[in-house]
Amino acid sequence: MLQSPIKLFRIMGVIEGGSLLVLLAVAMPLKYMMDMPMAVRIVGSLHGFFFIMYILAIGYTAFRVRWFWKWVFGAVAVAFIPFGNFVLDSKLQRKLNKK
Repeated sequence: MLQSPIKLFRIMGVIEGGSLLVLLAVAMPLKYMMDMPMAVRIVGSLHGFFFIMYILAIGYTAFRVRWFWKWVFGAVAVAFIPFGNFVLDSKLQRKLNKK
């Protein structure tokens, strides 16, 4: 099992961020350049599932760790920005290493 809610959040962030990048960099070009709309349907569905799991992980982590609202809003906001989860993950890791 995972040692902490932060670890769960970080793992879900990487998965969700990675699925967004696959959607944008692989599935969308396949749809529009190779006429393969099924790629977006499959990857988009997976990304939607991972996004919901990520939002649930934010709620769980915020409740268990008693996060300030800025962390919660930041975590939600970066989900809509390519590479945003990876930037947040590195900032969170630096903050954890200071403790």
